[in-house]
Amino acid sequence: MAKQKAVAQIYGDWEESYAELPRWMLGVQSTMPGTITVLKTSPIRIGGGVDESTVYFHRLFWTFPPCIEAFRHCKPLVSIDGTHLYGKYGGTLLLAIAQDGNSNILPIAFALVKGENAESWSFFLSNLREHVTPQEGILVIFDRHNGIKAALEAPETGWLPPRAFWAYCIRHVAANFALTFKGKDSRRMLVNAAYAKTEAEFYYWFDIMRTENPAMCDWANRMEYDKWTQHEDGGRRFGHMTTNISECVNSVLKKTRNLPVTSLVKSTYGRLAQLFVVRGQTAEAQLGSGHEFCQALVKAIDRNLRDSRYFTVMLYDRHQSEYTVAETTPTGSFSLGSYRVSLQDHRCDCGHFQALHYPCGLTCNHY
Repeated sequence: MAKQKAVAQIYGDWEESYAELPRWMLGVQSTMPGTITVLKTSPIRIGGGVDESTVYFHRLFWTFPPCIEAFRHCKPLVSIDGTHLYGKYGGTLLLAIAQDGNSNILPIAFALVKGENAESWSFFLSNLREHVTPQEGILVIFDRHNGIKAALEAPETGWLPPRAFWAYCIRHVAANFALTFKGKDSRRMLVNAAYAKTEAEFYYWFDIMRTENPAMCDWANRMEYDKWTQHEDGGRRFGHMTTNISECVNSVLKKTRNLPVTSLVKSTYGRLAQLFVVRGQTAEAQLGSGHEFCQALVKAIDRNLRDSRYFTVMLYDRHQSEYTVAETTPTGSFSLGSYRVSLQDHRCDCGHFQALHYPCGLTCNHY
């Protein structure tokens, strides 16, 4: 009896909180076919046996069909994070966030668990992979949490190369680095090395670190370069070096983090419904105005076209679609010198083309 009371004390609040959840979810699934919910319950153990007549809420994964469809048109990467829930019920909300080509953030999946550990993250990541992100070659960015790392390394979750890849949030890497190497300059050198888009720029900062303190380089070399540097990421990051897009959503959900389970899930449904309406109206207005590209890309193209005035094409191979560009006036974005550009291979010596997947100012010079 004492053990039964202990179990009830652990799970009882959540049981009270989620009592209406299955009924409400069935209603959502009937009005929005394709809604995915995976509910796991926990039985009561009494002595050496299990009471099959009663179960308690254990964890829940959910996502909505517009999120699944929208992700097919987003960048092939997700940022994952967990946020603690407050109030009577506690627990942790796990989130997967994507970003579209217009730099808008989009929550694509949620899970409600008791806490962050390898088991909880495996539950979330395996369902995320199965139901929302089955694409090959997708990248997941995370904060180096041991539970996430263990879940990603488990073959059954589906996140191992070459089917999928993962990378670290450089802000969390830098925070760990600063625990050993004090001072803003040390942290700044590591971050600059991580953000470098070319091998030459990376080693420029790495050599400065080595001159300052060789132990800094030894610390950094314990991580694979493709996990924390931009020049070795194969273009999979699309310039995303942190999990900031996940933390933006955390702040948006701040007012819902003390709600009961059913109310919290309802809140994600309502907020996403509102989000899709607003984004849809914005996109339709842009298309109606004759815009061919999204606003974020238009701004980048305009900026690159302005910079292109300061470059001169020196050599050009029309057959291979390759040319050499020299910077004649400093722009602040590039160093004075010459750069090779290959339109056919989508490459430029500056590294921007490969990292961001759209033409840089050097490339725009040709257009």
